[in-house]
Amino acid sequence: MALSAAATTALPAPADTVRAVVVVPARDEELRIGACLEALADQVEVGLEEYEIIVVLDACEDDTAGVVEAFRERARGPAIHFVPGPAQGAGPARATGMDIGCARLENLGRCDGLLASTDADSVVARDWIARQLEAIAAGAEAIGGEVHLDPTEAAALPDGVLARREADLESRTREAASRGPAEHAHFSGASLGVTPRAYRRAGGMAWMAALEDQELEDRLAAAGIAIHRLRPVSVVTAARTEGRAERGLARDLELARWLAERRYDGADFTVERLLAAKATSVAAILPTRECAATIAPILGAIAPLRAAGLLDELVVVDADSADGTAAIAREHGATVLSESALRPDLGPARGKGDAMWRAVGATASELIVFLDADTTGFYPGFLTGLLGPALVDPTLALVKGTFRRPFMLGEAIHDGEGGRVTELVARPLLNLHFPSLAGFAQPLAGEIAVRRDLFERLSVPVGYGVEIAMLIDAFGLAGFDGLAEVDLGVRQNRHQSLRALSAMAGEVQVAVERRTGAPPRPAYPAFRPRPEGGTTELWRLRCEERPPLNAEVRSQR
Repeated sequence: MALSAAATTALPAPADTVRAVVVVPARDEELRIGACLEALADQVEVGLEEYEIIVVLDACEDDTAGVVEAFRERARGPAIHFVPGPAQGAGPARATGMDIGCARLENLGRCDGLLASTDADSVVARDWIARQLEAIAAGAEAIGGEVHLDPTEAAALPDGVLARREADLESRTREAASRGPAEHAHFSGASLGVTPRAYRRAGGMAWMAALEDQELEDRLAAAGIAIHRLRPVSVVTAARTEGRAERGLARDLELARWLAERRYDGADFTVERLLAAKATSVAAILPTRECAATIAPILGAIAPLRAAGLLDELVVVDADSADGTAAIAREHGATVLSESALRPDLGPARGKGDAMWRAVGATASELIVFLDADTTGFYPGFLTGLLGPALVDPTLALVKGTFRRPFMLGEAIHDGEGGRVTELVARPLLNLHFPSLAGFAQPLAGEIAVRRDLFERLSVPVGYGVEIAMLIDAFGLAGFDGLAEVDLGVRQNRHQSLRALSAMAGEVQVAVERRTGAPPRPAYPAFRPRPEGGTTELWRLRCEERPPLNAEVRSQR
């Protein structure tokens, strides 16, 4: 239902008796908003004339507006108004309603009234408004209600998700108690309330696409306003894992479900189990550059698996190493290819990603496993662990390895301190731009199993941006449930200098930026490492990308 002209004009003045305004942002919630309004209309210990409801209809494409209109006309209840939202996400929609509600209470001279908000997929307790007004009368200026998951929907979540959630909430409750009365940990859009006076002191609600409730919490704290997290103020909210906002409870539950269903232990996959499940051809590809010290033991560990029939192709694609890497690899039975000799029409290979792209084009197997060739302590479980999820579950399109990475500094070993570019660049970028992928512990891991039909659709950065680009693009093409991560134990590889890691970080950033929807740059600038000795050298970041192999094949026909 489209908004009528009357609905988009100024709202009628609130009744003099109004003490509370409840804001409900809604986008395509025709199936759920009826229960939300029923609960709000059925409040006890407060008169219907003492509160009103503002529904912010935010770019709805279903009949949410029709449901609200029908409810409003159906029976006597509190005044219900609806206004159009800015169509920029749940945060701006909620802020729009909160600003309107605050002004309406202020016009009545009720700066100590209640400006509350819940979500269209939530059902408030029958005394939800009364308990908040009671808290305000006792001196509270900001109130967080306890949020319970819908028990029927929550029961469908994988085992362990709810237990981990409860443990997290207990920890957060203890932390919240240091900032104000806290009977629980919640201060969320599903149940929050403030006085207009506190709302103004805090600077109002930010226009953020999501997490606007957390931002308001921070603003209240900065203004010295304590949040009273009260258990009697409670709501039941949907436990769905497909939400309207890119962040929030639905995304948290989606990630928790994914971690329960798509995080594997590599030790669970034996050779016998994989051979029984193997229904496709498998190629292992190892990009190498000066890996003479590590390639022999790696290939030695792989040899029994190949002999058992787990691998159909074993390829080392070498960057013309000067240390004899290629010769050692041949001695251990691998097919050795020079990365630049593959597709010589493209000139010398530009980097690791380019070598991977060229090598896939030279193989025929349907499942491809990439392994880093500079790993020390490599054992067969690295390969069986990577292959395991993809072989036993044909719905998985890409599997990444994860591991604990100690950092060796001289003779000292620092557990968990490896992967500097991962922790300082890759994971923060994913959290910022692709929060669903924040569950991947090692987004830059070179241990990857990927199906050919997916890889051939990927645009492949030629340099160190290849792994994170594969992850982001696979997410877009195969969906979250088409991805998995497997724990491979401990991995130790050679550490690069800080200067080299700086350039690596630059290439990772470029690969991510290109996938954020940001306006394309005409060119990426040269990269200058920090000056040492008063001079700087100019490095060219390897930012170009090879086209999807399936498009490349078509262009050559």
